[in-house]
Amino acid sequence: MTLIYVMDPMCSWCYAFHPQLKELISRLRPEIEVTCYMGGLAPDNDQPMPLAMQEALAQTWHSIEQRTGTQFNYDFWTQCQPRRSTYPACRAVITAEQISTGSGMKMTEAIQQAYYQDAKNPSDLDVLIDLAATIGLDRQQFSQQIGSEKIQQALLEDLSFCQRHGIQGFPFLGLQTDQGLQMINAGYCNQATLLQQCAELQLL
Repeated sequence: MTLIYVMDPMCSWCYAFHPQLKELISRLRPEIEVTCYMGGLAPDNDQPMPLAMQEALAQTWHSIEQRTGTQFNYDFWTQCQPRRSTYPACRAVITAEQISTGSGMKMTEAIQQAYYQDAKNPSDLDVLIDLAATIGLDRQQFSQQIGSEKIQQALLEDLSFCQRHGIQGFPFLGLQTDQGLQMINAGYCNQATLLQQCAELQLL
């Protein structure tokens, strides 16, 4: 059996869910594999994010804070030039994982830290290259690979997976078995609920 996780590194609900995910992975039975797919919230875009969208996303951050206690740094909205573009961050996670197994999770955490706590923009390639260096990847190698056709094709395959299975909201957790993909949870849920669901499926 394989645990399927679908997320976007710039998805604010995925950021709030990340601690629950790490706790779950630490408790999984050793034979359970984990595969992560990029959901790709927003395609490549060089245009500034409209003010109305900025305000809506900032309000979403407030809602997540109220529901989960997750903290956000709102300096992002004044210190950066937001763009509605998460594909670069998705490619960064894929690139990191292909360079070094396990680095995809590290890159996800670095992107979330940069975006939500350090008021840096992960839509910018130079930010992503800096983050790759902070998690121990070679800057030149990462810079060359993130723009490659191989990485773009890998992202398209992830997006195709989501389309085939009708996965539209993130975070998404499912269980891949011989019978197909069984949904465990779609959207944010607290740790107790998540662990109970997985215990009932005998994943822990």
